[in-house]
Amino acid sequence: MNAIAGTQLWLRHVKLDDRSVAILRAIDTGDGCTVQAEVYPSTGADPIEPGPYVFPDAGQATAFVTEAVNSLMHLGCEVFAE
Repeated sequence: MNAIAGTQLWLRHVKLDDRSVAILRAIDTGDGCTVQAEVYPSTGADPIEPGPYVFPDAGQATAFVTEAVNSLMHLGCEVFAE
């Protein structure tokens, strides 16, 4: 994952059947909040990095990730806070 300057607020690790599906990380950049993502293809290929997703504040970034995580949980994934 490309480093973004700032303070990491939280990280969520998404797994399905003990296999990594995604890692979502929120970074406070001082003038907003950036969410970075690593998505692991089911083929076992190297992860892709869509985004980054930039928000004016941590609340909006959290709402974005909460919606994504809820969708992944609905599909049977487990989510771990790290």
